[in-house]
Amino acid sequence: MVKIVSETSLRRARLLSGLIMLAFVFTHLSNHALALISLQTAEEGRAWFTLVWLNPLSSVLLYGAVVTHITLVLRSIYVRRTLKMPVREALQIIIGLLIPYLIIDHASSIRLSRMLYGIDIGYETVINNYWIRNPVLGLRHSIALVLVWAHGCLGIFFWLRYRDWYRRISPYLLTIAVLLPILALLGFSDAGRAMEYDPPPPRPVHANQNDLEAVVQMFTTTLKAVFGGAILLIFLLRGVRSWRQRSSAYSVRYDHGALVRAPAGLSILEASRLGDVSHFSACGGKGRCSTCRVRIVSTDGPLPEPSTMEKATLQRIHADSDVRLGCQLRPKHNLSVALLLASKQQSDIPASGEPIRPGREQEIAVLFCDLRNFTALSEARLPYDMVFLLNRYFTVVGQAVEQAGGRLDKFIGDGAMALFGLDDNSSNASRDAMKAAALILRNMETLNEELERQFSVRLRIVVGIHTGPSIVGVMGYGAAKTLTAIGDTVNVASRLESAAKEFETAVVVSEHVLAQSGYDATSLQSRTIAIRGKSSDMKVFLISETASQRFL
Repeated sequence: MVKIVSETSLRRARLLSGLIMLAFVFTHLSNHALALISLQTAEEGRAWFTLVWLNPLSSVLLYGAVVTHITLVLRSIYVRRTLKMPVREALQIIIGLLIPYLIIDHASSIRLSRMLYGIDIGYETVINNYWIRNPVLGLRHSIALVLVWAHGCLGIFFWLRYRDWYRRISPYLLTIAVLLPILALLGFSDAGRAMEYDPPPPRPVHANQNDLEAVVQMFTTTLKAVFGGAILLIFLLRGVRSWRQRSSAYSVRYDHGALVRAPAGLSILEASRLGDVSHFSACGGKGRCSTCRVRIVSTDGPLPEPSTMEKATLQRIHADSDVRLGCQLRPKHNLSVALLLASKQQSDIPASGEPIRPGREQEIAVLFCDLRNFTALSEARLPYDMVFLLNRYFTVVGQAVEQAGGRLDKFIGDGAMALFGLDDNSSNASRDAMKAAALILRNMETLNEELERQFSVRLRIVVGIHTGPSIVGVMGYGAAKTLTAIGDTVNVASRLESAAKEFETAVVVSEHVLAQSGYDATSLQSRTIAIRGKSSDMKVFLISETASQRFL
């Protein structure tokens, strides 16, 4: 337990230090963007920037964040048992290690000038140095700023992407993430061109300029050497550890025949990556899901006891005693395992791939609708006529669902399934689903007037609606992958649609749907029906086509 708390604290420290540095970069880029107005405006903005970030307290906070973040990044590289990782993770680490080399010169010059000699380098001086005197250096620092900003934004994304409220604010965050560096670079270039056409009067050279340049050069060279030495030391220590662990390596045999020999200390998931074995892990091996779980077929010795975190996850999914999380189990003896969420049909899933949206439990409303007497109807019509009729019907359903704020999940023969509340607004999910049902029935009346004249036919619709927790996520194979929902709520909604046919009514909704939507149920007929898999009957309400229109 102590180890878990410690690791959690370290992750939080790394996140907090990264947020502090990102705040600094945000204000720095904003300062550059002010140059689009004028150099004077940028200089005034720099005065506020200096007030916030160059006082003793914020300097200690900022430098402490830098040292903490770099130290924890180097530690994370050391504790990784294998450097075999997805390209995204590798790029994130490489960019993070490059950033200090790109910004040390500029940061040292600004800070040392002020600390040692009291020289306040103004915005005009910065533009003159990086746009006119040494544009190559200016380009390098511009690239560095963009990389730092991108690195920080990626960190924010990976931190917040699974939060329930993130989808609501993500468009605004994306707008800021894209526009701010663009405006900053435009401001920098605009100020540079302005100085080319209207250069300011030359400023007197400071008496200690040569001493300052020598000190900055020595300091930056020393800092780069120390940082480079720390990186080399980390990889040297990793090499020593690997050499020592090879003598106590273990073998893992997979149920499909693959055999991987891995150094002691590597988890099953890391061994899979090392041996190019497809091993799915939705959270990337952080112990936040159970998709990497394996069944222990046999082992040559005792296995380490599950940690508190692993035990809690296994208990939540009601795993058998021989099931372990692949990312948490670090065996010391040879063993055989079966990958429970991997098969030859899943070879297109990368070893550590993450779906766009992994499955999570969510409170939603599910709507099923279906055509009545479709079999008899189809037998009396030409195939092309039936395709036409179905497409008109599907259009009515799809437009009604979208107008009510839902998502059309799929068409199943002559039926359709729609989801409501996917935007984490579960309080309105039932009301939106009932509105969609009313729209479908109303618009079908309009369509029937046309179909009666052309085909002498009327289409009759039945609808079932239920609300409750469901597993929502991207599921499927290849091009057929889509966001959908599974679970008891979906099954019950389908049963209610069948009940609407049995009771000869337009809509059947569960008691929970009416309660959540806030509609008065006193004028509605109620029934109790049996639901397969449930020990008790469910109370449902019958809504006629006419009565449904009050939900619009």
